[in-house]
Amino acid sequence: MSAGHTHALPRSQNEKYIWIALGLTTLFLIVEVIGGLITGSLALISDAAHMLTDTMALAIALAAIRIARKAPDAKRTFGYHRFEILAAAFNAVLLFMVAMYILYEAYQRFRNPAEVQSTGMLVIAVFGLVVNLISMRLLSGGKAASLNVKGAYLEVWSDMMGSVGVIIGALVIRYTGWAWVDSVIAVLIGFWVLPRTWILLKESVNILLEGVPEGMDIEMVQAALRTVPGVLGVHDFHLWALTSGKASLTAHVVYDPAYSTEQLLPALKEILASQFAVYHTTLQFEVNPCAHTEDGCNYSAAKEPHMHA
Repeated sequence: MSAGHTHALPRSQNEKYIWIALGLTTLFLIVEVIGGLITGSLALISDAAHMLTDTMALAIALAAIRIARKAPDAKRTFGYHRFEILAAAFNAVLLFMVAMYILYEAYQRFRNPAEVQSTGMLVIAVFGLVVNLISMRLLSGGKAASLNVKGAYLEVWSDMMGSVGVIIGALVIRYTGWAWVDSVIAVLIGFWVLPRTWILLKESVNILLEGVPEGMDIEMVQAALRTVPGVLGVHDFHLWALTSGKASLTAHVVYDPAYSTEQLLPALKEILASQFAVYHTTLQFEVNPCAHTEDGCNYSAAKEPHMHA
């Protein structure tokens, strides 16, 4: 029997603030790219690449809100929640390519330093810092209840640090004339982006491969289920996620026939929901464990008929 469930998706009231943050971020992304080309600042272009991650993160959050509203249909019985993960994986691959380009361009700049207009670089970076602070303020109210909004908030927070780095670099160049500092800042921003990109890609691939959700331990979940009186064992256990914060579980539960499945099912569902935030569950009850094969359970080999709930 499938348990009722709720999911950690952005609340509709957050959508307006995400749209505003997306508009501000996209506007500044364009300004920063143009400014980087005009001033010759690789650090600005590198920070613009980082700003691109913010834009995509906000767009993904909005897409998740809209697409999650679509009801499951005959072809997609789980709905459309995987769109978020596909977009996140694409985002990660794109970021790797951009970061590699920035590092390569920084290497070329070290060999042949270019003139950098520090004043324009400073003005644009300060403008970017203001945009980031406004966006953080808009997103702060929804980050506690939504993984999507929290991810977008962290993207903006990280880019704020990039803007601070560009400001420092512009000030150093302005008062010392050390143009090579621009390339150093660009490299630092690139290395700041890469680890976060790797984590994003790793988590996305894990979900696409239907791996165990990050931070969850199968043995702990199974042990918690076995604490319910009447439960003798758990097998054919599968735990995965449709998208971030939306875990699903299927399992076969071997139980003492002195207990009824009507007693056991609510208790098991309560543990999964309260202790592990797993709401979408399918539990099959068996008096004796079914025999396992490569294709799953072989019911004809079981000693007694199984019961399903």
